[in-house]
Amino acid sequence: MMTKLDSPCRILLLGGTSEATSLAQSLAGENGMSATLSLAGRTANPAESPLPVRVGGFGGVDGLTEYLTRENIDLVIDATHPFAARISNNAIAASAAAHIPLLAIERPQWTPAGGDEWSEFDSIDAAIAALPDTPQDVFSGLGRQAIPALGAAPQHRYVIRVVDASEPPASLPNATIVAARGPFRTDDDLELFRKHHISHVLAKNAGGSAAYSKIEAARLLGIKVHMVRRPAITPRSTVASVEDAFAWIKAHHRRCSERGV
Repeated sequence: MMTKLDSPCRILLLGGTSEATSLAQSLAGENGMSATLSLAGRTANPAESPLPVRVGGFGGVDGLTEYLTRENIDLVIDATHPFAARISNNAIAASAAAHIPLLAIERPQWTPAGGDEWSEFDSIDAAIAALPDTPQDVFSGLGRQAIPALGAAPQHRYVIRVVDASEPPASLPNATIVAARGPFRTDDDLELFRKHHISHVLAKNAGGSAAYSKIEAARLLGIKVHMVRRPAITPRSTVASVEDAFAWIKAHHRRCSERGV
């Protein structure tokens, strides 16, 4: 019969980032921990995970609260994208309702360096609207979900990088889709930008190193960057690295072990 000390620490890892992938690998090899990786399902072929994976939404705060309670979750780790504000805010509310500790891995934001030509905006729509009226060669690092928003300025020639290959929509007659998964290299983005004569880069301030190459390439080539600021997220406990997140989990492990079963 399982005793309290035998009971594993049950962890819900909200993923979709390189940090989540790395943390999943650490958790999979750790005795006394039982973690599940949750993905939104927006990518057709997500990176392989050593953890059990659930795909799809929870049904808002109430649905997530019910899941946490039903599955006897002990800890919630939010390793979602900095722009996944809805699930992050839902996780904060649901964890509080279920009285479960939550920690977020929050990448430091990118900041302009010498030679950068940034204009910052509060929304994707505003960043696109600020492009010149005359046709430009624009690289979009905004992701697949932002493609419809580009239709507000269809006169431009777009190079759109996404994870899953697709055909550009009819609303963007001069668009090229580039399917690729990070991390990306600066040399490759320099080659891409030169090949397509890129004059503007559309980017979200995602932080981290996996997608920073487009920012470095734009700096080196003197290309203007329209940077979208991060959305607001309710204050929460955060760390900046996978290593710090794993240390936090280990520190809470005794609480998990003493949970009733």
